[in-house]
Amino acid sequence: MAEPKKPPADLVADRVVATARVFTAPCQEVFATFSDPARLAQWWGPRGFRNSIGEFDFRPGGTWRLTMAAPDGNRYPNHWIFREIVAPARLVLEHVDAIHSFEREIRLAAHGAGTRLNWRMTFATVAECTRVRALVTVANEESLDRLDHHLSTHQS
Repeated sequence: MAEPKKPPADLVADRVVATARVFTAPCQEVFATFSDPARLAQWWGPRGFRNSIGEFDFRPGGTWRLTMAAPDGNRYPNHWIFREIVAPARLVLEHVDAIHSFEREIRLAAHGAGTRLNWRMTFATVAECTRVRALVTVANEESLDRLDHHLSTHQS
């Protein structure tokens, strides 16, 4: 049986939104901000958003449900499935939504005394990625700004 063909690299790149950030905290500490729902709720999402976590089953195949409340009062329910967890180096999550579905891969690696985080969102189609690219690029940066602030003020 022949192996399935992979899409050409340029088509995959057209479906990806990626960003990277270096934090002064070590990998274990950064990873803890993803694995602890109380901490995650404090920083997840763009500037001004608040989070309410309804379910958090941190294991491969486990579900994470949260509601993000925007500064204007609008509420955005989110449903995630943890696909891979390799502490403290890698998380793969699937955002399950009929309108806005994607995979998010988070990689953490030592960078001096700190951590380099690579954050990659892969959408099912180029059209979906193109439609939301500008919005999620800004939202991702704001979320990582909030994570940086959380790491600088939180005592583990």
